[in-house]
Parts: sequence; C-alpha cells; structure tokens
Amino acid sequence: MRHHNSNRKLGRKRKGRSALLRTMAVSLIRYEKISTTEAKAKELRPYVEKLVTKGKKDTLTSRRLVAEKLGKSLAIQKLFKKIGPKYQSRAGGYTRIIKLPNRQSDGSKMAQIEFV
Repeated sequence: MRHHNSNRKLGRKRKGRSALLRTMAVSLIRYEKISTTEAKAKELRPYVEKLVTKGKKDTLTSRRLVAEKLGKSLAIQKLFKKIGPKYQSRAGGYTRIIKLPNRQSDGSKMAQIEFV
C-alpha cells in the first residue's frame, strides 16, 4: 500500500530523482520556462516554490538552505536578485503549469512550467 507516499517515483531511485529535481529547478530558475512531462512538472512545482519562498528574504541562512538544495550555481544569484524580489508581495503560487500536446514519439503527456 502507498499510504503517506505522495511523491512520484518518476522511474528512478532516490538519488536519481533528487538529481533530476535539482537540475530541473536550476533550469527553471535560469530560463524561467521549461517543457517537460506533466508528472515531472507536478513534482517540480512544490520544490521550486519552496525555494522561491526562501529567496524572498535574502539572508545568509536562506542562501545556505537554497545552496544545499541547488548546489553551487549561478541560479542562486538569480533567485535572490531577480526572482525573489519580484514575488515579495505574493503569498504563494509562483509557478504555473500549462498542458501541451502529447509527445509524438511515445505519447507522453507534456507540460510547460513557468513563473507567473
């Protein structure tokens, strides 16, 4: 039974899943819009929204917590300098998921995740 296992496995083990979410989050922060499968986009949304919430207050602690999740990248600077201040007055809901046509090769449901 899957009680209390609300996250999707995405066909990967834990380390692969966390690496996937990390790289997708860095790409979303860097490009502000990415196309991926619908399941991956739905898993990425809460991951990124928690990072944006931490990015709204530019303290050393929040920078360290975000660096722990994203690794050392230029995306951290963009998160704290541009994206965080942009959503200062917003209480949540920083991203939107737009459904796209199915992928032609295998018919996977596709979606685009972007910042509002």
